[in-house]
Amino acid sequence: MFSDQEEENFNISLSKFESMLKSNKILFFDSEEFENIVLHYLDDGKINLSKKALKLGLEQHPDSIGLMLVKVELLVFENKFEQGFEIVRRLKKLDPNNEEVYIQEANLYSKKGLHTQAIKSLDTALKHTDNEADVYSLIAMEYLYMDELSSAKHFFAKCLKLDPEDQSSLYNVVHCYDFLQQPQEAVNFLEKFIDDNPYNESAWYHLGRKYAELHDYQKAVQAFDFAYVIDDNFIGALIEIGRVYEEIEQYDKAILVYNEALEIDNESSFIYWKIGRCNELQNRYGEAEINYLTSLKHDILFDKSWLSVIDLYIKIGNLDKAKMYVEEAMELDDDNPYYWKKLRDISIDRNDKIEAYKACEKLANYDNVFMGVIDWLLKADVLVWAKDDLNAAADLLLWTEEKYQSNSEIDYRLAGIYFELGENEKAVYRLQNAMMSDFDEGIDALQRFYPNVWKRADVQQYITNYEKRMND
Repeated sequence: MFSDQEEENFNISLSKFESMLKSNKILFFDSEEFENIVLHYLDDGKINLSKKALKLGLEQHPDSIGLMLVKVELLVFENKFEQGFEIVRRLKKLDPNNEEVYIQEANLYSKKGLHTQAIKSLDTALKHTDNEADVYSLIAMEYLYMDELSSAKHFFAKCLKLDPEDQSSLYNVVHCYDFLQQPQEAVNFLEKFIDDNPYNESAWYHLGRKYAELHDYQKAVQAFDFAYVIDDNFIGALIEIGRVYEEIEQYDKAILVYNEALEIDNESSFIYWKIGRCNELQNRYGEAEINYLTSLKHDILFDKSWLSVIDLYIKIGNLDKAKMYVEEAMELDDDNPYYWKKLRDISIDRNDKIEAYKACEKLANYDNVFMGVIDWLLKADVLVWAKDDLNAAADLLLWTEEKYQSNSEIDYRLAGIYFELGENEKAVYRLQNAMMSDFDEGIDALQRFYPNVWKRADVQQYITNYEKRMND
């Protein structure tokens, strides 16, 4: 990280270098200037300029170890590992006490997936460095790559011991406890760390989150309060206090805290959305809508608020207004799968076959990350309801069963289809399976989308007989 003066000097060097390239005149730069210029272009992804600067640098300073180390970084970027190792071997002979040589050797091993060898190189670097915290951090990262979280945690903790203000290492220690599923151990670590560093607001914040995870909400609020007292601009601590009050259903207190957070940032779409959620949970729907729309005023693309205001109107039964908000949201982002799901659900409830089918077809193009079993079931329903395509619906349901395993919702639907197609033996088998698996789950779909089947005397008799057996 450059100081202001160093930043200014670097900008002068960079401007001078780029002017030189345009004029084709060769100007002199010291080796450190070249190092910074090469790394600047490398960070910006301008590989050709990076190579050009390195070439000119090595022509002017052929014995510069710093430039040769930068060359290794460039070779790592290009996956030219053997060339990188060749330079490192040469540098170890020239300057065997240079920590950066061993750090670059570790980088080469790491990029090749040889993390144990990388750690050995970093152990050697530790013998030659005055900045042990940086090397401990690199060792910890290698253990993370190997999923050895206990060892990674140990080395991140060593970083913190050397530099208690190292926020990244503190986060990573807590991250390791999270993955190890050790919330109480995380609390113990943080409490001890805070004993030695009582004014570290980040540590109090992490401690609050751990208490909340353990459902010790009073201590959680106290910890977040301490974080906020230490830094009265720490808006994240206030938001977490609000979350805790929401969790214990003290919505008025949550709203008070969120309003306090708005004094720090009165344009936060997220906070207005959180207040709207509290309003809605208190059945104060008018206030909820105002806050959702205020949230969108500050960030028109904030989809949580769009989805919340849509759900609000679905909840109160105003499907026309819900659809209006869906359409407004889709004008801004028509590739959001959650908007298409809302359009599908609203269209089904409004008996709008065209829109429901259109939404289902669009959703079928999305990755399975966005599509669960219920989405495929609803598509099958729409194929029957909107297109009267029983065979396509049956094929889709069988595919869904194979992908997600059988359940009563699939069986009830297949029973309806097979009765409609006159395949009574299959239909009865599916109906019996559905009732035995979960009598209530999915029977509404049979009633709604297969009304002729539902009205059949034999189907009603099967259902009645099963209910009698269950009650005996």
